[in-house]
Amino acid sequence: MAETYRAKDITILEGLEAVRMRPGMYIGSTGSRGLHHMIWEIVDNAIDEAANGYATQISVTLKRDGSCEVWDNGRGVPVDIHPQLGVSAVEVVYTQLHAGGKFDNKNYAYSGGLHGVGASVVNALSQWMVVDVFQDFSHYQIRFESTEDPKTHKIRSGHPVAPLAKLGNTRRRGTQVCFKPDPRVFEDVNFNGDLVRRRLRELAYLNQGITFRFTDERVKEQENRSREYCYQGGLADFVGYLTADKNPIGEPILFHGEREGVRVRVAMQYTDSYTENLFSFVNNIPTAEGGTHETGFKAALTKVFNDYARKVGALKEKDNNLAGDDFREGLTCVLAANVQKPQFEGQTKGRLGNTEVRPIVEAIVGEQLGLYLEDLKNQEQAARIVEKAVQAAKVREAARKARDVARQKNQLEAAPLVGKLSSCTGRDASRNELYIVEGDSAGGSAKQGRDRRFQAILPLRGKPLNAEKKRLDQVLANEEFRSIITALGTGIGEDFDLSHLKYNRVVILSDADQDGAHIRAILLTFFFRYMRGLITDGHVYIGMPPLYKCAKGDKVLYCYDDQALAKAIRQMGKGYTLQRYKGLGEMNPEQLWETTMNPQNRKMMQVSIEDATEAERMVTILMGDKVEPRRAYIQQYANFNKQDAFIQHVDLGGNANG
Repeated sequence: MAETYRAKDITILEGLEAVRMRPGMYIGSTGSRGLHHMIWEIVDNAIDEAANGYATQISVTLKRDGSCEVWDNGRGVPVDIHPQLGVSAVEVVYTQLHAGGKFDNKNYAYSGGLHGVGASVVNALSQWMVVDVFQDFSHYQIRFESTEDPKTHKIRSGHPVAPLAKLGNTRRRGTQVCFKPDPRVFEDVNFNGDLVRRRLRELAYLNQGITFRFTDERVKEQENRSREYCYQGGLADFVGYLTADKNPIGEPILFHGEREGVRVRVAMQYTDSYTENLFSFVNNIPTAEGGTHETGFKAALTKVFNDYARKVGALKEKDNNLAGDDFREGLTCVLAANVQKPQFEGQTKGRLGNTEVRPIVEAIVGEQLGLYLEDLKNQEQAARIVEKAVQAAKVREAARKARDVARQKNQLEAAPLVGKLSSCTGRDASRNELYIVEGDSAGGSAKQGRDRRFQAILPLRGKPLNAEKKRLDQVLANEEFRSIITALGTGIGEDFDLSHLKYNRVVILSDADQDGAHIRAILLTFFFRYMRGLITDGHVYIGMPPLYKCAKGDKVLYCYDDQALAKAIRQMGKGYTLQRYKGLGEMNPEQLWETTMNPQNRKMMQVSIEDATEAERMVTILMGDKVEPRRAYIQQYANFNKQDAFIQHVDLGGNANG
């Protein structure tokens, strides 16, 4: 380490170098999420053209060479010379940070890309990028490349190979951007076609009447390569899609309004389920972490329904107002706001921070929802919603009492865990792991085989409840769930606090069969509904025990799927013995440690939520009341002889992790 620190030690990163040096600052990560964020940045620009009335079609194509092409039929990026920099505006947009046409509202009334860094960041993190502009019957093109100096090995990011050139005449219009992510930046440069397709379908719902086309040239079957989405019903169709596998209460409630440059659109549908699902967007960008628009919506919903409940006598003068959670039980809602100058928290735009938006949204929702409830033809549905909320309040109070009792027991002697949890000796929560293990037999092996310094074991003696079909008080009454709640220390539901988490990794360890898959699904449903922060913050993992043991003499190979088994058999040659593990209990403690729990050898799948709306739909299909959608989905996707097939298709989404 240098002993002196002087002015010469200060490094100045010019142009796009800063993006290469710290990509996470601009796209969130260099993993799958950051890779796909590259597509969203370019698509956002196309969406801005459509949302402001200049484009009617947007297409995204995943190419065989690993590149992605995005096209819209909007006005096209300006091609004339920039007065200050002396190069084409196209070159400025794709090479200069904080350069764009969205810093005022002259060209775009509403825009998702406000920071002026999206297009240039994508260029900086690509091997190459080609931009085609179709404008005024002319076709222009410019190519950018990221090249490495053979002497210094420094990478010159996203520089133009040559100035913008006119290639010829055309009747096409708009902008086409094709880029190839740089493997020197990203952990994996393979795009997830399903993820991109689902996002485009979501955008089609949010942009009524705009046509979105998705093509994956990597898919062999011609009929499965392309999809087209266009919804004339907009948000109404979106909510209908989200509630298709639930039992609705009345018709969808639709309203919209605009004040002081803020436009609000709402589509909401009540069902007989016990969970709330609010999906919010600002200028077409999903705000998974909420923000002031969500706060305003929730405040208005609670006030309007409480006022209505008192008006119709469902709440007496002596009764307390119901909580917002009561009125949102069973609600599926899409809230879409358009804000002229949104202040997103971070470049990845997960949360809206504009303080002025809350009272505007609250006023619009309060006024429009109030008008809906006053309409005589809506009285029956309104009464059913209030009745459901009153029942939810009773359940909430019962659950609160159950939680208080559980807390008292926990403070006295941790009663729910006596004889069950084998804790670890380490007190560093960031290093500790909790294995939730199926069955006493496997739990016993795990206890003996673990590293006691940082691995705790919680065996499940029975199958927990399906939290999708049960109220909160019923979930809290289940002994298995009470043990998990107490062991983790975070509380659940409205009491959930991630800062109290006792284990950095929560590992679900079950047999690789139908029962084990069911237990995984039940536990993931519980976490998704009542401890979602565990998943979104990356604390939940699926343990992956081997399916086979292939041995010959002193040589032993453990195989986690049929493909690995075939490879092992080829290596062994003749005279090998093969053991098929039917369950975790068949392994002795040493085998379970070596194959499944040893950080040096084990395979684990980290559970994540790449697409919140799709995750919600999957949980409803697989764990809800309706049988036919579940049967159809399982028949299409389930393959219980291949572990990752179930995890990738049935669980909420996974990333391999050692």
